Amino acid sequence: MSRGASLALLGLAMGSAVAAPRPVVVELFTSLACSDCPPADALLTRVRAQDSDVLALDLHVTYWNNASWRDPYSLPGADERQRTYAVLRADSVVYTPQVVVDGQQSLIGSDSRAMAAAIGQARAKIAAGGAVSLSFRSGPHGLDVSVGHGKGPGTVWLFEFDPAHTTAVSGGENSGATISEVNVVRGITRLGDWRGRPVELHTRMPEGARFAIVVQRADGVILAAASS
Repeated sequence: MSRGASLALLGLAMGSAVAAPRPVVVELFTSLACSDCPPADALLTRVRAQDSDVLALDLHVTYWNNASWRDPYSLPGADERQRTYAVLRADSVVYTPQVVVDGQQSLIGSDSRAMAAAIGQARAKIAAGGAVSLSFRSGPHGLDVSVGHGKGPGTVWLFEFDPAHTTAVSGGENSGATISEVNVVRGITRLGDWRGRPVELHTRMPEGARFAIVVQRADGVILAAASS
């Protein structure tokens, strides 16, 4: 669906009694400067291509940057998000490549078997029910987001991302390599709070080629997700 699409739904489908399954959210914490990361980038590419019910997000951290070279896609917001997951796991270490599946399961980003198992477990939980309805409407005056009733509280996040990038790396451990990635996150914005009651939020139209909305509890559990 294009950025200009008028409506996307997750959870209880509008005008239907059938619940539409939300995607499994797969977040890869990576860096173009990390020599262990290209296999994880390649795995995320395959997952996005093969699993239509997965929302893949490629988040570049800043702590691989140095005075001589900076990852052009690195975001302080990615660092903050990864540190938050580490605190939730009582883990003092952050690393790349790391994948967090549906805000709960952490694993090495290049481990295909572990990722497949984690995605399968997340799908089972989603199928068990309890999804929160989520919709957004884009237009000339910005983006309107609607979150339905459910067990809160949670935070509503906006991720702006580009579907694909191929980058010639000129620094770090991958200097001289050309690396291809998908769904590279270019911005992370906290849209507001959700406390279990229906809420309407308004924001500017995202600048990235595509965007995703995620509703997430403070313990990391993802309650709703949808993308353009």
